[in-house]
Amino acid sequence: MKQNFISSMIRVAITLSLPLVFLGCSVKQPSPSPKWEQLFDGKDLNGWDVKIRKHDLNDNFGNTFSVKDGNIQVRYDKYTDFDEQYGHLFYKKPYSYYLIGVEYRFTGDQVKGGPGWAYRNSGIMIHGQDPKTMKKDQDFPNSIEVQLLGGAGNGERSTANLCTPGTQFVKDGKVIKTHCIESNSKTFNGEQWVRVEVLALGDSLIVHYVNGEEVLRYNRPQLDPVGGAAEGQLLTGGSISLQSESHPVDFRKVEIINLEKYAKNPAKLQEVVQKLMAEKRVAKQ
Repeated sequence: MKQNFISSMIRVAITLSLPLVFLGCSVKQPSPSPKWEQLFDGKDLNGWDVKIRKHDLNDNFGNTFSVKDGNIQVRYDKYTDFDEQYGHLFYKKPYSYYLIGVEYRFTGDQVKGGPGWAYRNSGIMIHGQDPKTMKKDQDFPNSIEVQLLGGAGNGERSTANLCTPGTQFVKDGKVIKTHCIESNSKTFNGEQWVRVEVLALGDSLIVHYVNGEEVLRYNRPQLDPVGGAAEGQLLTGGSISLQSESHPVDFRKVEIINLEKYAKNPAKLQEVVQKLMAEKRVAKQ
C-alpha cells in the first residue's frame, strides 16, 4: 500500500512538472548577433572589379590594386605621373542595409602629379553606381564618399568625412549641396591603422564611426537633382568601392554585416543595430 502511494505521488510530480518543462522551452531566447562577412579574404582580389579613369573596366593600370602581406595595397610604382587617373576597386555585390567595417593606413609618399588635396586621401564609396555604367573618362562613381584622410603632422585633419560626387544629402532637415563636410573625428598622423565603420540603412540614414565613436550622421542620400528640383532620386543602395587617389594606402580588413532581412521590421532593425553599436571596435596597431 505504501509503495503504491509513493508511486502515485511520483507520477503526479512528473505530470505537474511537464508544463514547466515545456514552458521553459518556449521562453524566447535572445536572437544571435549577425555575423561579419569578409569581403576581402587577405589573399587575392577575386570578387572585385577595377575601374581606373582613362582605362577600361578591369584594366588594373600599373598594378594599382594588389594584395601583399595580407593587405589590399594601393600603389603607384609604375606611374610616371598620376595624370588624374583616379581609381576604384568595386566589390562584386551591391548592398542596401548594412554595417561595413574597413581598416586602413596611409603609407609612403604621394605619387608625382597627385593634387595637393589628395595628400593622404582615400575613401570608401557607398550607395554607388555600377562600375559597368561608368564612362571611360569618368573620375568618380556617383556615390556617397566616406572620405579617409591622414593627418599632415601640422594641425587637425579629420577622417570619415563626407563627400558627394554626383550626389547630395539631408542633414538636420536641410538639403546639403556642399561637396564635402567634415566629421568630428580626431586626427590620425603617421602610419597607424584606423577603423572606420559606416551604418547605411537604405535611403533613410547613414552614420560614420571611427574606432567605435560616432563622428557624423545624415539622411536621405540622393543623386544630384535635375530640372531645377530641390531634391534628387533617393539612393536606396548600390556599389561599394575603395579609392586610389594618388597616395599609397593599405586596407587590411573589409567586412560587412548585411542588415537587409531586417529592413521591413523597424523594431528588430533598431534592436540589432543597438546591439552591434554597443560594442566599440578599435583598430589594433
